[in-house]
Amino acid sequence: MTRITVIGLGEAGSLYARGLRAAGAEVRGYDRRDRAADGVAQVADLAEAVSGADLVLSLVWARTAVEVAQEAIPLLDRSAVFADLNTAAREVKSAVAATGAAHGVAVADVAVLARVPREAGRTPLLASGDGAVRFAALLGPLGAPVEVMPGVAGDAAQLKLLRSVFMKGLAAVVIEGLSAARAAGAEQWLHDQMAQEFGPGGAAKVDHLVTGTYTHIERREREVRDALAALEAAGQHADMTRATATWYRRILADG
Repeated sequence: MTRITVIGLGEAGSLYARGLRAAGAEVRGYDRRDRAADGVAQVADLAEAVSGADLVLSLVWARTAVEVAQEAIPLLDRSAVFADLNTAAREVKSAVAATGAAHGVAVADVAVLARVPREAGRTPLLASGDGAVRFAALLGPLGAPVEVMPGVAGDAAQLKLLRSVFMKGLAAVVIEGLSAARAAGAEQWLHDQMAQEFGPGGAAKVDHLVTGTYTHIERREREVRDALAALEAAGQHADMTRATATWYRRILADG
């Protein structure tokens, strides 16, 4: 039986822990903030949580991803894989991989390519880095669709940020349009127009773009900043992403 430790028991981490357990893995959870997660076997001590694990999944804030890796990786068996599933800049993933290399532990940079609440453990994943193949081999039998791409840790993260240019920009356009329509007394009409353009399930898609943005604004504002930095570093035009960043900063400032 595959032994998996999930570090970070927020929404995504809890869903992964429960989904992978239901798929047949032995799953333990650990959270530095001591958050409760229904249906997850939690361990209070990090060393105990990762002891004997075949795979460790990091699902924490991007700003703490390197710190968590530096705490966990030295505790792992050399046969284990440390997988960073956080949406973060290439530099963050490279730092996590460097920690793995220093301790002889393979690291997978993993980009999550859909909403975890929708698919849980079957959410499409893209992996790069020296632990990517092993990561796919461990999760594949549990029903997780993993695409392994050639390249180093940070390459999958780079593609995820390019996807964020579109997805987070789409949410900003929807929010801006509905805000203007609300002021004109036409919010429901425009909501229906948007839903029609999205096709089947369109109304739910519009609602998710709005509520998901507001619910996870701190994390998503950081994601947009990282996407903008990636575009600028590559010398690409980034007018739309700068506008998206403005909207996300405004929402964050408004609480």
